[in-house]
Amino acid sequence: MIHSHERGDERGYLLETYRAAEFAAAGIALPFVQENHSSSRQGVLRGLHYQVRHAQGKLVRAARGAIFDVAVDLRRSSPTFAGWVGIALSAENHLQLWIPPGFAHGFFVMSESAEVIYKMTDYYAQEFERTLRWDDPRLGVAWPLPKGGLPLLSPRDAAGQLLDEADLFD
Repeated sequence: MIHSHERGDERGYLLETYRAAEFAAAGIALPFVQENHSSSRQGVLRGLHYQVRHAQGKLVRAARGAIFDVAVDLRRSSPTFAGWVGIALSAENHLQLWIPPGFAHGFFVMSESAEVIYKMTDYYAQEFERTLRWDDPRLGVAWPLPKGGLPLLSPRDAAGQLLDEADLFD
């Protein structure tokens, strides 16, 4: 988790969301080559997405609204393989989540709507994109869904694979 530097006064604020030297000192020294901006309404769940080749590191933040952001470790050789981390990112808390290459990523929109911006360390490559099931019982991600509610999913996300069937990293 990364907390951005904010300077403000009665006019508003300036938010520094990226400084290469500080990120490198924190162990994040990969170059960013692409930035995406998505907009979603409340109840939408996007993910869990990853690329089996041209794996992407992602720096994620909510520019408007609030999301529950999730990263799942898909590196078989990792001591945290199949583990996940989730954190609330919002326009108010200015937190960012660094998701290293080799992880799947997804988020659930908790506010009325949300705009999410993420920088990536490699380019999107549709032929290598994969989707892991958001509700895989082996992962047990604790999505903050309303009691008895289901998320709004794209057809691709609804058809995601279980971890045991998925293409993974070494």
